[in-house]
Amino acid sequence: MHGRPRIAPTKEEQEASSLRAAKLRDLQSQVLNFHHNKIYTKEAVEISAKLLESNPEHYTGWNYRKLAVQYLLDQQSENGVDSNSIQSILDEELRIVENALKKNFKSYGAWHHRKWVLSKGHSSTDRELRLLGKFQKLDARNFHAWNYRRFIAGLRKIPDEEELQYTTDMIYDNFSNYSAWHNRSVILSILLGKREKGYHDKERVFGEEYEFVRNALFTDPDDQSGWFYHLWLLDQTLKREPVLLSSWPPHGSNLCLSVDGSLNDRQTLPVPHFQSKARTFPLILYFSEGVEGVSSSTVTVESKCHAGDDFTWMPLSANKFGFSQAWLTYLKFPNEVHSLEACPVKVTVAHAAGITSSSGMPCSQSCHISFTVIVPSDDRQHSELQTTHRISWKEENIRSCTTQSLEADILRSLCELEITKENKPTTPKWSMETISNEIAHCQELLSTTNCKIGKLTLARLLMARNALISYGNPHFGTEANYEDVLALYRDLMKMDPAHICYYEDEYSLVLLKQLTSNVGSLMKHCYQYQESSSPSMNPYLCVRLNGLSLSRLGSMEQLLWVQMLDLSHNKLRTIEGLEALQLLSCLKLNNNRLCSFTALEPLKTLKSLEALDISYNEIGAHSIDTRRYLCSSPLTHAVGNDWNFKKFTDEDVKLKDHWDAYLLFKDLNLRQLEITGNAVVNDRLKAFLCKLMPSLKRLNGEKCC
Repeated sequence: MHGRPRIAPTKEEQEASSLRAAKLRDLQSQVLNFHHNKIYTKEAVEISAKLLESNPEHYTGWNYRKLAVQYLLDQQSENGVDSNSIQSILDEELRIVENALKKNFKSYGAWHHRKWVLSKGHSSTDRELRLLGKFQKLDARNFHAWNYRRFIAGLRKIPDEEELQYTTDMIYDNFSNYSAWHNRSVILSILLGKREKGYHDKERVFGEEYEFVRNALFTDPDDQSGWFYHLWLLDQTLKREPVLLSSWPPHGSNLCLSVDGSLNDRQTLPVPHFQSKARTFPLILYFSEGVEGVSSSTVTVESKCHAGDDFTWMPLSANKFGFSQAWLTYLKFPNEVHSLEACPVKVTVAHAAGITSSSGMPCSQSCHISFTVIVPSDDRQHSELQTTHRISWKEENIRSCTTQSLEADILRSLCELEITKENKPTTPKWSMETISNEIAHCQELLSTTNCKIGKLTLARLLMARNALISYGNPHFGTEANYEDVLALYRDLMKMDPAHICYYEDEYSLVLLKQLTSNVGSLMKHCYQYQESSSPSMNPYLCVRLNGLSLSRLGSMEQLLWVQMLDLSHNKLRTIEGLEALQLLSCLKLNNNRLCSFTALEPLKTLKSLEALDISYNEIGAHSIDTRRYLCSSPLTHAVGNDWNFKKFTDEDVKLKDHWDAYLLFKDLNLRQLEITGNAVVNDRLKAFLCKLMPSLKRLNGEKCC
């Protein structure tokens, strides 16, 4: 572990180890019996002490000690015994914990038990500080000891300024101390939050902190402790309230809702057409970071044509805490709308307080989105036209959008429209100056040393500067050359191959940011797709990002209007981010590195998806697929109550063999699917998918029976 070579034990050492293991098993068996039968005699408590002093990692043993000690304390209180007896019981606990920590001073259970004893209020905190001093001399980086120190400092009401000075002294003693730097960030956050004396001016405080950590970085650029603190400072410098980056439909747009997918009115209406047989229209809000609190009380939608009840907002790709960058609701238009009736819609975001980012920053900038949807009458005689033809993906059906074409004008209108903000947010001048200053220092450092974490930090700083400029301060200058950032990540892939997957992901995010940073660069990847066999159908608005070595997706806020997306021949291991593309009808993901059906879980939210190509990936190729266990299986009771098992009673089509495929495809309305070239594919899976999706017309180019 940690670079220490393993040494084969001698025969004597093996025998001694076997004896210790036998004794531990015996002690453990006795303690578990005491715990199960609630035996808290003096003998039982002594046996548990022997177990924990020998094996401090026995969590059940510590839990038993808490129950036993509490039982003894309650007995003392009932008998009216003086406080000295209680003190004696607690002192014995502290002695046992101290012995356990000498055995392993990184034992979670031991440190938590000691905090529990101290919380009883009968023990000396002076003694605890002296003990901490001993442990931190043995290992100044022990984060358990630092966490415990903050606990003791709180009990003793030690001023935060004194604790901050203590971290300063420890860092001066040895700046390669990640735990000390982390403790510094915690205490500094408290001081700034309380606006204590001397900590009102955040700009001055952070300026001093940047200079302080810079001394460590220039002393030993390869030591990562200071760099992590620098990353925390960077995060604090960039912290700002969330803003709405984009929406679908975009502000100022005019769109035509096509019920049947035909071009009946396209000659007279040079506006984008979008098919919806259910006469519903997705409304998407995309924020600068994950937020919560998007609801009908914080976002108002005004439309005389809406036929539904109150708007229900749903998070797309929400994390476990419920924060999501993209939020979705639906506009529903009535059937009795007259032919080609224009329906204006106005959306007000942050109408009332309640939208908050994961960092706790409120969204206070109210903004408006206005657009018009042209709704045709409910004539369904051609409603199946758009859904019966096959997507061949042939090059002859893909047409580039020339700069002077009508299609290019439409695409440009979808990309260029900006959201109207009542008070457009601006980046503090201090933030931009600080980032620019750190870029200069980082470049100075890299001119003398080839430091990989320095290069990584410079890449982050350059992207942070771009983000600040795009946030609302173009007068600070133009965005950095993305090629410089991409070059840094290419160097890092060569320097540090052990972490190449991370660098590839970051490289992909920067590349996508570059491609979508302006209309000109995005238009180079925009096309129109129209089957030559179905000239009367609306052409798809297509974006081709194939063959770019992408391993991760980002910058989806610029692609909310995309109907057809080609991501083939990349290195994608996940497709997180595609959830926001609610208009997506056709998706090409062949020749990537997707290793399981669970890696495709974002597709479950794409209700418009009809054609999917996931051929020649790695689905089923790995004997151990960790992502497979991120979703529920039929063996759990959390899901599956609505599963229709009767459809899968044939011997050749068994649900238990394909439950992960079931979870992915059961809610999709695909009519065309390509899965050939994956290890998981066999005749039974193909039969299973054909039974699972009645809408599926073609599987691997063949008609479904």
